[in-house]
Amino acid sequence: MSTPHAPAPLPYRDPALPVAERVEDLLSRMTLEEKAGQLFHSMLMMNPDGTLVTETDGSMLPLTTPELIEERHLTHFNLLGQYGVREMAQWVNRVQEMAANTRLGIPVTLSTDPRHSFTDNPGASFNSGAFSAWPEPLGLAAIGDAELVEKFGDTVRREYLAVGFRVALHPQIDLATEPRWSRQTGTFGSDADTTSELVRAYVRGLQGTELGGRSVAAMVKHFPGGGPQKDGEDPHFAHGKEQVYPGGMRDYHLAPFKAAIEAGCSQMMPYYGQPVGTDWEEVGFGFNKGVITGLLREELGFDGIVCCDWGLLNDSVIFGEPHPARAWGVEELSVAERAAKSLQAGVDQFGGEECPEVIVELVRSGRVPEERVDASVRRLLREKFVLGLFEDPYVDPDEAVAVVGAARFTAAGAEAQRRSLTVLSNRDGLLPLAGRPKVYAKGLAAAAAAEYGDVVDDPAEADVAVLRLRTPYEERANKFEAFFHSGTLAFPEDELKEVLALLDAVPTLVCINLERAAVIPEIAERAAALVADFGASDAALLDVAFGRAKAQGRLPFELPRSMAAVAASRPDVPNDTADPVFPYGAGLSI
Repeated sequence: MSTPHAPAPLPYRDPALPVAERVEDLLSRMTLEEKAGQLFHSMLMMNPDGTLVTETDGSMLPLTTPELIEERHLTHFNLLGQYGVREMAQWVNRVQEMAANTRLGIPVTLSTDPRHSFTDNPGASFNSGAFSAWPEPLGLAAIGDAELVEKFGDTVRREYLAVGFRVALHPQIDLATEPRWSRQTGTFGSDADTTSELVRAYVRGLQGTELGGRSVAAMVKHFPGGGPQKDGEDPHFAHGKEQVYPGGMRDYHLAPFKAAIEAGCSQMMPYYGQPVGTDWEEVGFGFNKGVITGLLREELGFDGIVCCDWGLLNDSVIFGEPHPARAWGVEELSVAERAAKSLQAGVDQFGGEECPEVIVELVRSGRVPEERVDASVRRLLREKFVLGLFEDPYVDPDEAVAVVGAARFTAAGAEAQRRSLTVLSNRDGLLPLAGRPKVYAKGLAAAAAAEYGDVVDDPAEADVAVLRLRTPYEERANKFEAFFHSGTLAFPEDELKEVLALLDAVPTLVCINLERAAVIPEIAERAAALVADFGASDAALLDVAFGRAKAQGRLPFELPRSMAAVAASRPDVPNDTADPVFPYGAGLSI
């Protein structure tokens, strides 16, 4: 009597088959609606207890998780918000279980904005929370150690894998050439060669030598370089949509992207910006065929996934306030026309959107061939297979708790914070501080300062003051835009007067967080010591101040002398302000 054999798995389910065969088999089984769902990389949130969001009032996200996965066939999402590690892992498994129970069982690819530093901007980056805390990319650039950046990328990979993130919406390799631009903190500074070297290391850390089952795919951004924004305003917002090259440095901004492609980055994100005054079509890069197909695909040979930045198609409501679609240069087009233009430009996926019915109608009406949709779906499915998601999309909550924020990762991040600190001046050898002085502390926790000295409440009683500052910025009324620190880099007169009074009263160590290039000539002249930080704890600063750790940082961009010098500089030219207070690369060893 023969034993009945189990039915052979469907070809796309068979890991023994080549990836290309599995892709074609699955593609052949998909409806147009299922294909269309793959072209959207939308957002999810979770309940704090790790359960799925099955009800929504629309104030944050308009659709529930079941609506997106079961009804609209989406399988790519980035997670918004911060949560407990165990709960995140449990939520990931619930999401994957829901996806597994759909008709074809296509697993979900989960992504995230950066989660390993100090910036907290819901449109760009989360602070580290439970993850290991490292300096911002600017701080890694200040250290300038490619081996460290690869180690950082590998740490990110391990912690992301533990909670099911398989795509990093980073690294950001725009060049910080416009001192006012709000997104500089996520870059490697103003130098193209440094950024090129460090992005190679970052991609190796995330992906390994090639993309595989233990990789996190790198979505490098923002092609073809988002640094040269007119007046430093950001193209998340209509008043910042123009990208300009008065210095003719377009190729300079491209150099890091060439390095990322050589390193094998899996995905690329074009920025919102609308190029003005070039030979490129004056439409946002996500609609720009000359940039996406002509430059990225054909000239540079990139055949990975192109996912446009979030919110190019539809108007949206963010924090209860209306925002137009970031369809710069094509504002007059309908949503369907925008989608068609973006596909024709060479984009594979729409970030932050969830309207597959638009794609279905474009195909059924004959405006977009189904073969064009298939070409993008192939790329998207291929990455899922290569990442091993069809074999094992689930995570172990116990392992996640053990890995995320593990002692070895936390220690490595803390060491990097100390190394990234950049000593700009040290008058009369104030640093390193010795003994246990009387310390007046402002802008840092008194409890932290008390570990190093006797904290006093009156500067007149202090031997030394330690003052932590942040780069100034203009307040913006819009709730979302308020997170994008823009405008002036100089302190208001009343605030500066208060700072200078302290500097004149007692020898003061000033530490300023440089999320942008602060204009601080008076502070630089009168501080007893000046240190720049790019994401560092109070303990990291004090360890350096008291000689318990070595600061190794060098400025990743220059510090301008005045706002007039900033306004006169060219947005695409690195370190272009006249007579800077501190030049690019400044830094002392103490």
